[in-house]
Amino acid sequence: MSNYLKMLRFPLLVFFVILAAVAVCSANAAPQAGASNVPVTTVVTVLGPNYTAPPAVGKTDVVVHTGDRRADVVGWDAAQGEKSALQLAIVIDELSNIGNQLDDIRKFVQSQSKETSVGLFYAQNGITQVVAPFSTDHDAVAKKVRITSGYPGASTSIYLSLMDVMKKFSGGGRHEILVIADGIDRFRGDPFSPDVPLTIEKAQKAGIMIHTLYARGPDRFARNLFRSNYGQSNLAQMTDETGGESFFQGLDTPISFAPFLEQLDMVLHNQYFLTFTTPRSSKKGGELRGFRTSTEQRNVEISHARDVLVPGR
Repeated sequence: MSNYLKMLRFPLLVFFVILAAVAVCSANAAPQAGASNVPVTTVVTVLGPNYTAPPAVGKTDVVVHTGDRRADVVGWDAAQGEKSALQLAIVIDELSNIGNQLDDIRKFVQSQSKETSVGLFYAQNGITQVVAPFSTDHDAVAKKVRITSGYPGASTSIYLSLMDVMKKFSGGGRHEILVIADGIDRFRGDPFSPDVPLTIEKAQKAGIMIHTLYARGPDRFARNLFRSNYGQSNLAQMTDETGGESFFQGLDTPISFAPFLEQLDMVLHNQYFLTFTTPRSSKKGGELRGFRTSTEQRNVEISHARDVLVPGR
């Protein structure tokens, strides 16, 4: 073999190895052709501009794509009437700088419909204290809302606490979380805390939607501009990828939570159960698969989790 051919052999070998790896990754990322279709259901929010009630949206108005494939929409049911059941977990970080806003939280709890079961949890040291278990007795839950301790403790991570509270959901219907925190990971550190994507993954697999309301902490981390921005970025990423809403007012605790909680209430009252079909996962335990939803209806915004769990073989 000539020296010229020997020189060519190695780069060609590298090229074909890379080409094979890309082909394998593409096969794993895309639904397999010919695989049997399965229905998957997820909760989506439909709103008009600026958190207003949307016009009527029907099943035929909605288009769903998984990758470059158009999926068949087989179900579009408003979360109303017999389908309105909701378990809403309110998670308050013990570090959150709140006090004047307590009445806003109480009134929000009291205003929930009788089909909504509200639970109140306070987060510290990576776990959650159950202050009030899920209940439709909203007055009783509202009475348990208290001021935070402001004590950082050890290994403080709001994300470990959120993964802990996810275990407390049960039954059917919608499962959603409102977390009041600054989003700073004081345990793993920011940026790129590994617990943020892990929280997102667990929420997506469980079908849990997370909403966030920013409230500054009292320690030196919260007074650091960069750390505060990292925290807000973490919260925004979590809501964006689980289908929830993020509420901020600069880098400080809002003077009043009421306007944001009214917007969240509009979200909770304009949700649908979307069911579409997609090829079954080749993985035994199933897999998370991305999808996109659109509509030709004007002045309508549809939001949802980035990925949905697709059953496996």
